[in-house]
Amino acid sequence: TDIIFHPWKKEENGNQTRVILYTITLTNPLAPKTATVTETQTMYKASQESECYVIDAEVLTHDVPYHDYFYTINRYTLTRVARNKSRLRVSTELRYRKQPWGLVKSFIEKNFWSGLEDYFRHLESELTKTESTYLAEVHRQSPKEKVSKQSTVRRRKRAHTHLRVPHLEEVLSPVTTPTDEEVAHRIKHVAGSTQTRHIPEESPSGFHLQSVSKLLLVISFVLVLLVILNMMLFYKLWMLEYTTQTLTAWQGLRLQERLPQSQTEWAQLLESQQKYHDSELQKWREIIKSSVMLLDQMKDSLINLQNGIGSRDFGSDPEEKRKRFH
Repeated sequence: TDIIFHPWKKEENGNQTRVILYTITLTNPLAPKTATVTETQTMYKASQESECYVIDAEVLTHDVPYHDYFYTINRYTLTRVARNKSRLRVSTELRYRKQPWGLVKSFIEKNFWSGLEDYFRHLESELTKTESTYLAEVHRQSPKEKVSKQSTVRRRKRAHTHLRVPHLEEVLSPVTTPTDEEVAHRIKHVAGSTQTRHIPEESPSGFHLQSVSKLLLVISFVLVLLVILNMMLFYKLWMLEYTTQTLTAWQGLRLQERLPQSQTEWAQLLESQQKYHDSELQKWREIIKSSVMLLDQMKDSLINLQNGIGSRDFGSDPEEKRKRFH
């Protein structure tokens, strides 16, 4: 709705461009009910009247989540097949202005393809209605009108294919840029069809992404395990401290009950204090020993994690890894 067509403008390179503004309805619960769209169409100079038209449409959807991260490129190729028949071929590509992280990227691509299917399904139904209306009008024409129209068409000279611009075949290629060769390999076009079927292929980049995701999963699991071990260590230390404070307070209460009156009682008190001191010292030794064991276990886990990451990086091809990180 609210469609606004700006006039075509001819560029210096011979192409023509125009901007279209409109509003679309969204069904995604995470997005608003409506969103404004800015579509910039470019008709290439290789297009020939009544023969072939190649138009690229850069679609930017506003008011949707992460709208500043991506935009869409749709290429419409309309070619003449027969006197009353044309073929419309559409190829599309999702491009990113900023590289999102994994979860956001999967969310964007999932909603992008679902919205794109709905859009082109609606376009297909509208074209079917237009075709039915045209055929109905042709059948309603009188025989004289048909004969006069056919004779007029016969006198008209049809442009020959050899008059087309030499680089038209290059323009008719799917939507791609010199820096997007990997995207072109992931898109297969079904020859002789009015639609474009997107078939994802297994690529080395996808394999690397899968291995990186597995590595991140392992690292996350190890970190969660370390957090649990630290919580257990903290709980044990807290319980030992609480027990020590309780025994100390109980011993202090016993001392305050009655003071020794003779040398024998003083000797017994000193002996009991020495035993209590020895027992406390033994307890603290056990506490320190258990703490050292837990710290050693944590150290071994971190060393294993470091060795695993190091072996994975060392096993990969340095040239391939440098290209991937580049």
